[in-house]
Amino acid sequence: MKVNIEIDCTPLEARQFFGLPDVSPMQTAMMDKLQQQMMSNIDKVSPEALMQSWLTFDPKIAERFQEMFVTMAGLGAPRSNDKKKA
Repeated sequence: MKVNIEIDCTPLEARQFFGLPDVSPMQTAMMDKLQQQMMSNIDKVSPEALMQSWLTFDPKIAERFQEMFVTMAGLGAPRSNDKKKA
């Protein structure tokens, strides 16, 4: 014998029927806190802030970026110490 039972209820009604606690206030509070933390830290991951932190890490990084882009573009002449002596 096979018996199928269909129950049409919302997740909240099912939780209440089984006696599970209502965790929606906790979820709302956690999501609000997460949103506040994300909004307070959004300025730290902006392109300007990232470049500023990279440039303060190494004072010569701007020159190194410039050399890297020139070399990648193939526009740079070999440096004097890179030339092979004939």
